[in-house]
Amino acid sequence: MNYLFICSRNQWRSPTAERVFAQNYAINTRSAGTSRHARHTVSAQDIHWADHIFVMEYKHKKSILEKFSKQLAQKKVVVLDIPDNYQYMDTELINILKETMTYYLE
Repeated sequence: MNYLFICSRNQWRSPTAERVFAQNYAINTRSAGTSRHARHTVSAQDIHWADHIFVMEYKHKKSILEKFSKQLAQKKVVVLDIPDNYQYMDTELINILKETMTYYLE
């Protein structure tokens, strides 16, 4: 299974999720951002690769639906509702991600 995590600039939240879930879970992970200033801006190839797509906020879902409506036609986008209040690998962020993702990893 391929899991894609998306936030704005691909600096803190989505790379944290990518790293946390790349370890000890039987899944492949990637992260991307919606901003053109992101470390890695989400692409059609990322969307195509992903079996599951998780965004941190509703604005990220809106953004990718506007840019990739055709590629997302058969995909579900899950909003994790995690605000941009955390640094990369912040312990609280990791705990929130693990708790929020429990349902999707079973």
